[in-house]
Amino acid sequence: MPLNLPKWLEENSHLLKPPINNYCVYNKDVTVMIVGGPNARTDYHINSTPEFFYQYRGSMLLKVVDESYKPSPFRDIPIREGELFLLPANTPHNPIRFADTVGIVLEQPRPTDSEDVLRWYCQNCKEVVNEARFHCTDLGTQIKDAVNAFKDDAERRKCKNCGETCDVVPRANEDGGNTIEAFGSDDDVHRNYMAGKYEKVSPRLIRQKTIDKAKAKRHKRS
Repeated sequence: MPLNLPKWLEENSHLLKPPINNYCVYNKDVTVMIVGGPNARTDYHINSTPEFFYQYRGSMLLKVVDESYKPSPFRDIPIREGELFLLPANTPHNPIRFADTVGIVLEQPRPTDSEDVLRWYCQNCKEVVNEARFHCTDLGTQIKDAVNAFKDDAERRKCKNCGETCDVVPRANEDGGNTIEAFGSDDDVHRNYMAGKYEKVSPRLIRQKTIDKAKAKRHKRS
């Protein structure tokens, strides 16, 4: 039977709860998950098969680790409402979802000998702090279990390179949190993405863009 997504959300939005916020609606030839926001994750998921993202309501930010990207492999990719994105297999990724947003994620069945990985990077030195490995049979449940186990183990959370304790929830920047508006207009998003220009956006840039927008509005009124 077809799934009426607006009706499903009206009746089942309570199922999209932190820290993972997802609910599996199909899990046979393909896994289909509905994912809400806001979420609260610091782990990067590594999947041996590609993942397909569709943003149904609002925008999200997909943090990825791309070793081919210089000077830093840590990239931020915005996915706006109505956009599709295909994430290549074996790409570490951390989906940042905002309040009142809904996305759809499609995944392929895992090969019988495959392992999914949850990886935590040190927020200070960017070295790998810890990994959890499992053969994926129920992604939502298994990710929640791995995240909670990491959260409850102070020793696993300590970075062996610099001694920093790894965060278990994202840090809000000095402007009060991540914001998709820092990436500019939809045209800017598409143009810069095709040119491979995305990288981490600093709180200073976010603040400056907010100031510039306010100035432009005041100038228009006058």
